[in-house]
This record gives sequence, C-alpha cells and structure tokens, in this order.
Amino acid sequence: MQPQFNKVSIIGLGLIGGSLALGMKQRGLAGHIAAYDANRQALTAGIKMGVIDESADTIKTCASDSDLIILAVPVLSIREILAELTDISGIITDVGSVKRPVIDAARELFGEIPSHLVPGHPIAGSEKHGVQAANPNLFENHKVILTPPDSADSGAVSAIVKLWESLGAQVMKMTADHHDSVFAQTSHLPHLLAYALVDMLSSQGDSLEIFEYAAGGFRDFSRIAASDPVMWRDVFKANDEKVLDSLDQYIEHLAEIRNMIAAGKAQELEALFKRAKIARDHFAAINPGSIND
Repeated sequence: MQPQFNKVSIIGLGLIGGSLALGMKQRGLAGHIAAYDANRQALTAGIKMGVIDESADTIKTCASDSDLIILAVPVLSIREILAELTDISGIITDVGSVKRPVIDAARELFGEIPSHLVPGHPIAGSEKHGVQAANPNLFENHKVILTPPDSADSGAVSAIVKLWESLGAQVMKMTADHHDSVFAQTSHLPHLLAYALVDMLSSQGDSLEIFEYAAGGFRDFSRIAASDPVMWRDVFKANDEKVLDSLDQYIEHLAEIRNMIAAGKAQELEALFKRAKIARDHFAAINPGSIND
C-alpha cells in the first residue's frame, strides 16, 4: 500500500510528536520519518524505540525534501522554527493549543500566509511527556481542530484532514480567533486552576499531610498539573488576553459563591451545584470519549 506521505519531518519529538510518528508508522502513512529536537537524548530514544527512522542535526536538514513538516513544539518556539522553513514547499502543520500566534508569525516571516500552512490542534494528551510516553493510539476518538486561513490550499487541508482521520481522530474546523477563545475557557483556564491549587497547597506547612489524605476529587482535578510546564508557560503567554478574560469572569463567579457560603445561602448553593451537574452530565453524554482527557 502506498503511504500517504513519502517523507514526514517532525520538529519536536515529545509526547505528541512521538505519538504522531508512531501512529503513522504503525498505520503505514509515511514512507520515512525524520525528526529534529534540541534534546539529542529524545532523538536517540526515538531511534532506539523505532518511533522514527532518522534523526537530523538541524531543522533545515530534517525538513529537506519532506512532503509534510509537523511542528510539535511549545507555541512560542514556532516562529523561530518557521523562520527556518521559508524555502520549504512541503505542507506545514502544527499541534499547538494557541493558533493566532502561528498565523501571525507565518504572515510576518513569509510576507503572506503561505498556502501550504495548515495550523492544527489535537485535543489529546497526557500528564506524561517525552517521546518515551509515545502512544500510537493517542488520537483515536479525539477531536482535532484545524484553523486553516482562507489562503490555505484545499489539497493541503484535505491531506491534513485525511492524516488525522487515519489516526482515528474526528476533524473539525474553525477560525484561529474562535479557537483561542474557546480553549482559553475550556482548557487553558482549567490547567491554570490546577497548577494554582497544587502550588497553594504544597506551599503550606502541613502540605505533606494534606496530600497524604487527598481524596479522588483532588487527584482527578490536580492530574493536569503534572503536564509540561514549558508548554503551558508558552500557552499562557501566547493567549494571555483571552485567558485573562476567562480568569476575570471566573474570579467574579467565585466571589459570588464565596458570598453564598458566607451568608449561609444553602439553597442557592444547591441550585448552583444542580445546574453544574446537569451541564456536566450533558457534556459527558455528548463527549463520552473526552471526559477523562
């Protein structure tokens, strides 16, 4: 069977980049997979594990003669990498969770948004990171959001849609700005709250006892605080305005809940909890495969 791509280059061989490579290899989607990563140990591990076929010393060497270049790096690193790809004709896509900075960087570097750029964001991951955690089935039954600009070549977009669908994902499209607004509320804010709670509790004098007796609710909520700190540092810097809007709304709502507790308004609290439960149950019903992501 002829692979979809003769050569695929992955820039950034972590959990997502490694899972993409392994998923493509196992499904015969790529004839040859090369990778570049600033961490040479990741490349060595990738070769040893059979995740990739070739490691490269530079981004340009890696991307040379590639049909597809996947940028699987923290979002604020994408501009620097795109600067190395201005003479590359292969399809370029990324996996970052903020899209507007990708499009703006491409426009600045290329003079216009290149038609072979198809920004993307797989809604899948793990608190684990690194190529050692690569999972070829990571994207099965998960959504992938593509935010191709109007200038994107239809053939390039179709190729990326086919790639993700071949990996078992459900592909959706939206504008970059809408994407960044939605995920500021549904992904970025929850990660921020988890990091903040764990940091607050761990800084207390009796933190060891607190964690020793922590129940399932704390475990479930705090799980995402084990995610890659560098990646999330970049997310909050890249999407700061939309995150701050969501955070301000949350702080106002939290203040209202505090006032309910202080005033002993038990019925109002119960009504709030019921509304939240109904919303959560509805979400679980329409997104059964995403509820534990």
